[in-house]
Amino acid sequence: MTDLLQRIGARTLGVAERLGRAFLFLLRALAAMPSLVLRPGLVVQQLYSVGVLSLVIIVVSGVFVGLVLGLQGHTTLVNFGAEQSLGVLVALSIVRELGPVVTALLFAGRAGSALAAEIGLMKSTEQLSGMEMMAVDPMRRIVAPRLLAGFIAMPLLAAIFSFLAIFGSYVIGVGLLGVDTGAFWGQMQDAVEFREDIINGVIKSLAFGFVASWIAVFEGYDAEPTSAGVSRATTRAVVYTSLAVLGLDFVLTALMFA
Repeated sequence: MTDLLQRIGARTLGVAERLGRAFLFLLRALAAMPSLVLRPGLVVQQLYSVGVLSLVIIVVSGVFVGLVLGLQGHTTLVNFGAEQSLGVLVALSIVRELGPVVTALLFAGRAGSALAAEIGLMKSTEQLSGMEMMAVDPMRRIVAPRLLAGFIAMPLLAAIFSFLAIFGSYVIGVGLLGVDTGAFWGQMQDAVEFREDIINGVIKSLAFGFVASWIAVFEGYDAEPTSAGVSRATTRAVVYTSLAVLGLDFVLTALMFA
């Protein structure tokens, strides 16, 4: 029993210590943000890496999520004689929840893992140490641009995902299943509110982008300088980001729509 309590205590202290290092790491990264004003090219380069290069998976996933949601929604609404409300169902589901959440999970799998692996490899090959020896702050040159780029790219990717998902549901609902075009768009416009739905969705995507980028860059920066350490850091970045996004989504939903 004593050994069990000791292991639980040691694990708890280890988690608390790691959270403390992650928070201090975030403070250092935020303190390095103002220097990016003089070097916007670093942010633009990372926006291309985490944003543009993630467009393919966002576009394909958005279209197919919209197709599936439109088909499943129509199948359910027909039982209640409300198939003309398909636009409302799809729009609210996408804008409020699926758009920000699915985009964040895809971001973690593609861009988050790439960020963690890239920074982890820089550490294992002593590139970060070399920068410090040349009086170049890795926080300003490596971490801060990637953190800011992820924060900016996430809401843009979520908007693209939501647009394509709604378009996919329109194609399947109106083009294939015979839903009236006017009812599809008209009821959607009446039901979706700018402040309650769209703005709250944007807030979610910003929060998810910040958390996903923070976890990815921290795991890479904190990785053990070995191939196995980089591999574990990349895995942790994806797993922790996914769990954080789902948990944060519940908290934000409870605050916004309670």
